[in-house]
Amino acid sequence: MSKADDVRTLVTESRSLGRPLVMGGVFDGLTTRLADRAGFEILFAGGFSVAATHLGEPDMGYLTQSEMAATARRICRLTDRPILIDADTGYGNPLSVLRTVELWHSAGAAGLFLEDQVWPKRCGHMRGKAVVERDEWLNKLRAVRSAQPAQDLFLVARTDSRAVLGLDEAIERGKAARDLGADAVFVEAPQSVAEMEAIATAIPGPKVANMVEGGQTPLLGPDQLHELGFDMIVHPLTALLASTRAIADAYRRLRKEGTSRNFTDKLASFDEFNEIIDLERHYQLDAKLAGR
Repeated sequence: MSKADDVRTLVTESRSLGRPLVMGGVFDGLTTRLADRAGFEILFAGGFSVAATHLGEPDMGYLTQSEMAATARRICRLTDRPILIDADTGYGNPLSVLRTVELWHSAGAAGLFLEDQVWPKRCGHMRGKAVVERDEWLNKLRAVRSAQPAQDLFLVARTDSRAVLGLDEAIERGKAARDLGADAVFVEAPQSVAEMEAIATAIPGPKVANMVEGGQTPLLGPDQLHELGFDMIVHPLTALLASTRAIADAYRRLRKEGTSRNFTDKLASFDEFNEIIDLERHYQLDAKLAGR
């Protein structure tokens, strides 16, 4: 069974149990290890967080296909849990999408998110988005499906058309994506609970809710999202925003006080951190290779 099938099974099981899947957002090796330890069934790596942490830039099309593929290779090797990797717009035409599928699959990704923005894209909760014609996006989704079964990926069809063309068009795009075989549909940035309910009611099959702290969409809990009709919940920025605040506070105090002695309780211990990155296994591997 493929990693994509693992995700399909998890979604089916969670729907039968009456609960949504909450996906932990990751962006590097350390966050992948931490999310794995936390027990998330599925992880998600988004372009916003990767652009911010690897480039120090906003999610406005600076991150390239090869940089995201390299991120996928780095993190997918660290966990047996399936990871969905953001593919933005596919980085070109349907032929480019086929290349993206090849790279993501070879990196060990279980699936991808593929959106309908005009490239260079930007975060779905930023101003100034534009989307391509509906058929252009659907052709890219078909390209993903054409790579099966050899390169099977769980396909999340994301439309950003709500902000550009209105809710009705976003729903129609979501329905069309589902009709051609998308595993799940993601209408980005609905602006009210009523809009979320309309999306969930109109579009069949699994649906994704994106919970961005401070974004355009109401920040709801899993029970309420399940009642509305959403099956997969992604928190792409929670770890990024939490770590940013913690690191900024540590830098501020270190600069002011010149020492960390007074806030070690805010830090992971040296031993705790080494356990997270599996240091003991590397000691053992080093000894084995040295014949000790």
